[in-house]
Amino acid sequence: MADDNQVDRPILLGDGTYNEHAEVRLLVEEYARLHQEVEQLREEQKKLKEEKEKAGKEDKKDGEGGKDEDGDKEDDKKEDDEPKEPLRTRAANWTKAHPIALILGVIGLVILAIACVFLWRYLESFESTDDAEVDGHINQISSRINGTVVGVYIEDAQNVVKGQVLVDLDPRDYQVSLAQSNANLAQAQTNIEIQSPNVPITTTTQATQVASAEESVISANAAVVSAERTYESTVADVRQAEADAANAATEERRYRELVDKEEVSREAYDQRATAARAQQALVSSRRAVAEANLKVVDQRKAEANQARQREEEAKANQPRQVAIQKASVDNRRAGVEGARAQRQQALLNLSYAKVLAPVNGIIGDKTVEVGMQVAAGQELFAITQIDDIWVTANFKETQVRKMKPQQGVTIHVDTLAQDFEGYIENMPGATGAKYSLLPPENATGNYVKVVQRLPVRIRFKHGQKNEERLRPGMSVEPKVWVQ
Repeated sequence: MADDNQVDRPILLGDGTYNEHAEVRLLVEEYARLHQEVEQLREEQKKLKEEKEKAGKEDKKDGEGGKDEDGDKEDDKKEDDEPKEPLRTRAANWTKAHPIALILGVIGLVILAIACVFLWRYLESFESTDDAEVDGHINQISSRINGTVVGVYIEDAQNVVKGQVLVDLDPRDYQVSLAQSNANLAQAQTNIEIQSPNVPITTTTQATQVASAEESVISANAAVVSAERTYESTVADVRQAEADAANAATEERRYRELVDKEEVSREAYDQRATAARAQQALVSSRRAVAEANLKVVDQRKAEANQARQREEEAKANQPRQVAIQKASVDNRRAGVEGARAQRQQALLNLSYAKVLAPVNGIIGDKTVEVGMQVAAGQELFAITQIDDIWVTANFKETQVRKMKPQQGVTIHVDTLAQDFEGYIENMPGATGAKYSLLPPENATGNYVKVVQRLPVRIRFKHGQKNEERLRPGMSVEPKVWVQ
């Protein structure tokens, strides 16, 4: 008989959740124990019945003694000819005769019903699919420059670590480019050293030109004033000469009248006439000098205007000339930065001659060999990251109704014949059909409803046995516990 203490096993998990598997297992064990007890009771009842029948036959033989076998046969035939009791009556008689068996049968049926309920609840507590596989990052490594392969240090299925040298390209062309870029950078730095002193020189030169222009303006203004004073003086001389000429003309007229009256001599008159003509000529000369001085004044004013224009021009050009020199220096500095950038690019290209492992993983799909001429962007091999893997499970859309992130998952890996623990990391953003190259268009043509599948990402819990043997592409059967 099974141990009665087996029914006292705990049916709670370590985290306090209800373990329906344990409950079902306990019910099955209890049913088996009860079934075994019922069988034992039946065996005991059968033995007691056989003993009673044997004792009754012995008593019957002792009482009758002379009956032969034919009589026995007739009695048996009579018993067979007697009408049988109804099924209900026989069931009632059997129940009265076997009360313990009835109780055990009822208990067994109750246990079986309870087991069915728990089994139904267990089947409703998870969602599973066989359309799932282990997934992971597969990094396609390609060359970043053109070149000839001079060294290959990997093979397929080889473990590599981040930063490890995997392939070498011929670096000589890029070493020459680096040397040329160094020379260009040095030349650009020399040009800026040559151009930089021009800024203070231009500043000083422009300041001197402005000062000289200001002095020219002052000198021109002084010349204008001087010319105006000279013109004013000649105008005064003209007026004096005109006054003297008028006086001489008056004397000439007066002497002409006296000559006509013969009160003075002709000689005195001629002197006065000559003096009048001389004064008139002097007036003309003084007027010509005054006009010339007036033109000098205009000339000096024009020169003063030119001096002021040159002053304004010098003042306006001073910051512009300095700005031009500064812009030239900035241009040379930009040339230095450009040369420095070219040098940096040359350094990068030279570093790209060594193809390094960007991540830890395992080499696969290797196509590179020594002597190959590779182009920029050409794929050489792939690296599979085995330290960052997950499960992509394509559940039917009717199965994800109760799913949500962080729910527990039991993952059966076919390759290892082992169950792993995991959890839902993220729910999908769309069905798998929407991510396909040619997604279906349900709005066109005749629409046939098809149950869609959604890729659910499931993450393995770390620290499990044989976790390091998992590889992308392995078939798995995840079981998501939704209750």
